Amino acid sequence: MSVDPLADIVTLLEPSASFSKLVEYGGRWRIRRDSEGRPVFFAVLEGACRLLAPGQPPLLLRAGDFVLAPAGTAQRIESLDAPPPGIEMAPVEVAPGRFRVGPAEAPVTLRMQVGLCRFAAPDAALLVSLLPAMIVARDEPRLAMLLQLVGEETRQSRPGRDLILARLLEVLLIEALRCGTDMPALPSVARGLADPRLVPALRAMHARPAHGWTVADLAATAALSRSAFFARFSRIVGLPPMEYLLAWRMALAKRLLRARTLAIGAVAAEVGYGSASTFSTAFTRHVGMPPLRYARAASAP
Repeated sequence: MSVDPLADIVTLLEPSASFSKLVEYGGRWRIRRDSEGRPVFFAVLEGACRLLAPGQPPLLLRAGDFVLAPAGTAQRIESLDAPPPGIEMAPVEVAPGRFRVGPAEAPVTLRMQVGLCRFAAPDAALLVSLLPAMIVARDEPRLAMLLQLVGEETRQSRPGRDLILARLLEVLLIEALRCGTDMPALPSVARGLADPRLVPALRAMHARPAHGWTVADLAATAALSRSAFFARFSRIVGLPPMEYLLAWRMALAKRLLRARTLAIGAVAAEVGYGSASTFSTAFTRHVGMPPLRYARAASAP
């Protein structure tokens, strides 16, 4: 594994694209976007709109803005001159890969490129919980270029399409996470990586997951007292340090078990356990089944 926690998490998520489409909006409209827990991202190409997420203040989006919701958070998007409450509309396909929202006779005032993807990792929910609920990036040309490439690939069936899409989405997610801001500023590993005191501790855990880390060790890498480090890490990342380390070790263990190239004892050593029995107990408590059964189930056709 690398020593870049963000790249580690995104790679283990195994993202793949479901579709990417151009959506045009006109008149007064409101649309509810419920991706059923699947990650959704979109870029405002032209115009402006209002984004409403549960429990959060409305967010004004303009051309050049990019939004990513890794957990597929339910959203409402509406025109600035919105229709009365309770009125929602559905996109209508007007051409392959192109959709329309709002009265057909109204001129187009907003264009967005919308994409939906999925995470193939069996422990995607655990990994997604380490990311912000929503990220907004403004005026980032690299994101616009990546989104255009994703859209082109999803609409064509060229050789190597799935592999290219997977790599493009990995880059897209990492770029959004490192240049965007979470909305709202909820705890996440992305926020931890923006904190200069916590970065050394996060990198250390990812670089050496098998090391016998203690809170004191990690606090020393952050140049903080144990109590100050524990409170800061828990508040910003959203998990206490040792719970985060456990979650990361279990994610790595699942990947190694699915590969079935190492014995249980070797997997245990790779993720910081001194014996197969100790690892088996921790894995069973965390995952709900013993490592060997998990490996067999993961490789079953």
